[in-house]
Amino acid sequence: MTLWLNIILQGVLVGGLYAMFAAGLSLIFGVMRLVNIAHGDLIVLAAYIALMVTTGLGINPLLALVIVVPVMALIGYGLQRGLLNRTLGDDLLPPLLVTFGLSIIIQNGLLELFTADSRKLQAGPIEVQSFQALPGVWIGALPLIQFVLAIAVIAGLQWLFYRTALGRAFRATSDDQAVAQLMGLDTRHVFAMAMALSLAVVAIAGVFLAVRANFDPSIGPARLIFGFEAVIIGGLGSLWGTLIGGIILGVAQAIGAQIDPGWQLLAGHIAFLAILAFRPQGFFPKVSH
Repeated sequence: MTLWLNIILQGVLVGGLYAMFAAGLSLIFGVMRLVNIAHGDLIVLAAYIALMVTTGLGINPLLALVIVVPVMALIGYGLQRGLLNRTLGDDLLPPLLVTFGLSIIIQNGLLELFTADSRKLQAGPIEVQSFQALPGVWIGALPLIQFVLAIAVIAGLQWLFYRTALGRAFRATSDDQAVAQLMGLDTRHVFAMAMALSLAVVAIAGVFLAVRANFDPSIGPARLIFGFEAVIIGGLGSLWGTLIGGIILGVAQAIGAQIDPGWQLLAGHIAFLAILAFRPQGFFPKVSH
């Protein structure tokens, strides 16, 4: 019983990381109906920027977030304003093709700069620190920080979306771009701010990914799949749904790995397909008014 409690708890904590993968995807889709194929590679890009910051300045990766987050936000703003805004329209294919091309460029650029060798960021003693929550049940300090930060990020996005002027601009542009423009909103700037916000979240996910496991230029597509699955399980357009989706994915993978190490990823995909079959709209789909 204690063994399974530990396994499920570890799955829940990993789910926080998957939720951060998914939150940026959900935000972008919710605001501009853009499916960003390069999302996973941008997570890996954030990990490599963190690698450069930590080796260049000799600081802890968690402290490097202070630099990596604004850098990724600036990249997001420039990317949307300079490239992706030109592809948006009624046809979903152009942004798909452009972000697919962007994915290939990022992968090959990172491969050229950093080679195919896998890297890992060292966060020091906090990586192995843990405490006893219940008799026989231990929680790692770093996974807990990761999970709490995921909740804080999603709560922050939810607050921004529904309680601020920028959030109102996001919602107005999402509802009807033409009307938003008539009301004086610069939709190009609004979309760029949404992408900046998405990549700020991506930066946090990228740093925690790099501390938690080895990474190399080719792992982006798998991270994209985890993000997509968490978004769809939770329900399109629901930020809190991404957290639930991430947790379900993490727990399924943890249980699969315990049954057979080779089943870890397969168990997550099976859980996703099962939920898609019985509840294709996800658990908390955004309700249209």
